[in-house]
Amino acid sequence: MRENIYQMPKALRTLRAVQWSMLASILVYIVLGELVGPRARGVDPGLSYLFSTLAVGIVGTIFVVRRTLVQRAAASLAARPDDSLSLGHWSTGYFVTYALCEALALFGLVLRFLGSPTQHSLLFYIGGFALLFFFRAREPVSA
Repeated sequence: MRENIYQMPKALRTLRAVQWSMLASILVYIVLGELVGPRARGVDPGLSYLFSTLAVGIVGTIFVVRRTLVQRAAASLAARPDDSLSLGHWSTGYFVTYALCEALALFGLVLRFLGSPTQHSLLFYIGGFALLFFFRAREPVSA
């Protein structure tokens, strides 16, 4: 039972490593989109609206995941740090959050490869990067 207490620092290190790796990958997407992507020629407005609508849905999903998985599990972990089930929910919530943030940035890369101007793709890159940076894993503390 005592070894469960030491899982939190390990999970925290893993989450932070994943977060920083994903932040770096978004920067790679920007460079890749500019170096390899086609010359900006415009994209079908319907496709652009579709990606924008999906992005709004993803941002909403991020906040739902944060509320249902991360915050509830964090409250449980603050009371019982040795609860491995809550630790699993907590770390899974962060992984899902990070994956959804990365998806936003990938939308920007896809749009860029389809010929969207850099300014339009940049909105997706910045949105994914900002959310990913903002949702840094923090150790649950009792209130």
